[in-house]
Amino acid sequence: MLILLPLEILAAHLEQGFYSESCPSAEHIVWKALSAAVRKDPSIPAAIIRLYFHDCFVRGCDASVLLQTTSSKNPSELESFVNNGLRGLDVIHKAKAKVEAECPGIVSCADILAFAARDSTYKAGGIYYNVPSGRRDGTVSIESEVIEFLPHPFLDVPPMIKFFSNKSLSVKEMTALSGAHSIGSSHCAAFSSRLYTFNSSHPQDPTLDNKFANFLKKKCPVNATNSVVLDVVTPDRLDNQYYKNLKRNMGVLTTDQVLARNPLTAKIVKKYIDYPEVWIQDFADAMVHLGNLDVLTGRKGEIRNKCGAVNN
Repeated sequence: MLILLPLEILAAHLEQGFYSESCPSAEHIVWKALSAAVRKDPSIPAAIIRLYFHDCFVRGCDASVLLQTTSSKNPSELESFVNNGLRGLDVIHKAKAKVEAECPGIVSCADILAFAARDSTYKAGGIYYNVPSGRRDGTVSIESEVIEFLPHPFLDVPPMIKFFSNKSLSVKEMTALSGAHSIGSSHCAAFSSRLYTFNSSHPQDPTLDNKFANFLKKKCPVNATNSVVLDVVTPDRLDNQYYKNLKRNMGVLTTDQVLARNPLTAKIVKKYIDYPEVWIQDFADAMVHLGNLDVLTGRKGEIRNKCGAVNN
């Protein structure tokens, strides 16, 4: 007879196979939900990885990014302009509903998101890593904290390093995680200044390859509101092509291109170009470390019944 123990007495830290007895089918359920979503939309892995990053950098990996606003006086993280365009939330909600039907009150939304992010890296790049679990869900989500803790797309390397070091992530981990921009897209507004209003001497960012700049201008005319892919060579494949693009001055965002030019990161970029297997391992290790940021375990937080709202 399977005895389901309250989650808070099982462990006060993350561990591999946390749900092996309490909900052994949890990871498979998440995998099936993600797979169904990817069959309909191949861009879902990029959306899920971005969602995971946006969650973990604000209050740690506690699924606070999934909480809906319940009062206009207290807008949640989802209301921040930085989170405009976040996708994949429906995938997590559907996976949660299926897990709840199988194992009610056992598996956190934070862990479901962590599993989905891992599965997304496998779907997009064949990269697999083990996910320690046992996270609990946060009960607080504050709009203003998003701009405070998430790095902006206009930063140079030193301030980017500060954002990552504040989360105990190294320069190598920062550079490896940036490789997630091998998939996904960006709003034109996030880099249009590089095309039209860079500075008083150069309307166009001189570090941007001219042919590539002309390509981006066609995709993103002045005041455009659409998006473009971040890797024009292999847009749906999570691979080291991103770093090859940087070497050719074809990084879309400022935070991308500066990695190939700053001495603190340029050597790492070159290593990832020459040795793709090194990047794969570093990316996987960094994703695991990212998933350990400021997590709630033991008696902290809760196991939400639904990912969009705290329990009553």
